[in-house]
Amino acid sequence: MSPRKTDRLTLRAPLRSDLDDLAVIYANEGVNRYLYSQPRNREQTRALLEKRIAQTPDASGDNVLFIVAVFNETNRVIGDFMLRWGDNEHRQGEIGGSLHPDFHGRGIASEVYRELLEVGFIDYDLHRIVGRCDGRNRASIRSLEKVGLRQEAHLVENEFVKGEWTDEVILAILQDTWRQRTTGDTKGQRP
Repeated sequence: MSPRKTDRLTLRAPLRSDLDDLAVIYANEGVNRYLYSQPRNREQTRALLEKRIAQTPDASGDNVLFIVAVFNETNRVIGDFMLRWGDNEHRQGEIGGSLHPDFHGRGIASEVYRELLEVGFIDYDLHRIVGRCDGRNRASIRSLEKVGLRQEAHLVENEFVKGEWTDEVILAILQDTWRQRTTGDTKGQRP
């Protein structure tokens, strides 16, 4: 993906020079609260960053586009996001990410998700994109709802994560619904 700019952000592929900013994000307990991961030290962050930089489309058809969100005002990386999709007839995608806590509550995650939906639906012609959240993570759920995803499922205590049972909320949007929401185009819209 070529870099994309919004009023506040530049979205681009991760670079080795992002290590300092990403190390701060990945080390934060709050960032990891609702994720499978534990806080990472600098060397763990370096290894993850190297893996993401080297990532190429998988032979199995599982593709992941990793991006960082750079705050234009400071030129610092403030978030780590992804778009994942499979190369098959189902054309399903998934979006998700993490944001530095200093930038919570500003609509930044929604700004990133809006761009990832456009990439997924326009560049990769995906049919449906989902977001999966820990049921306790109301802020992430709201960020996805703001860009048009609607809740399709609330799975009760379906995973045992970090020593406790957690709920999972699954939200999704269809390309037709997204297209109508963003452009008013009803071509292919379901009745």
